[in-house]
Amino acid sequence: MYQLEEETEADWWDVEALYDLCFAPGRTALSSYRLRDGVEKVHPLCLTLREDGVLAAVIRYWPVQVGGRRVLLLGPVAVHPTRQGEGLGGLLMHESLAEARRLGWERVLLVGDRPYYQRFGFWKIDGVVMPPPTNPERVLALELVPGAWEGVRGPVQKAGAEQFVPDAAPVSGATAH
Repeated sequence: MYQLEEETEADWWDVEALYDLCFAPGRTALSSYRLRDGVEKVHPLCLTLREDGVLAAVIRYWPVQVGGRRVLLLGPVAVHPTRQGEGLGGLLMHESLAEARRLGWERVLLVGDRPYYQRFGFWKIDGVVMPPPTNPERVLALELVPGAWEGVRGPVQKAGAEQFVPDAAPVSGATAH
């Protein structure tokens, strides 16, 4: 039986070890990590999945902005190599994206493999530029609210780099963060 929980400070070492195992220690040199430096994670969306206390999978989200609009940067998501193929990554994706929608987030961005992420609704987005040397073919987007990416273009920036432009309308009573 798996336990799905919000990541806590006590999980840090296990989570970092799983990321190192899945992506190699050099992962922090990637340009997407510059967008995360000194920025708090979106804690309610950072989830761990454990079985008998052993970390099997994890997902994290970070706030960024594009064109002054708030955007969730998804990643990384990792599944222990001995657990891959069991649908754990998909479970984390579905649970966290549903919670993001419930919390009033409207758009999500990630750098990843389109064949994997398109089943969750992600598509290649043009006009949204991740810091170099990111391959633009791997920049993928998802709308949690229909039309949320319309007119949102430009470089991806750290959250707080400029004031957010308010989104047109909150989602069914959800509050903005």
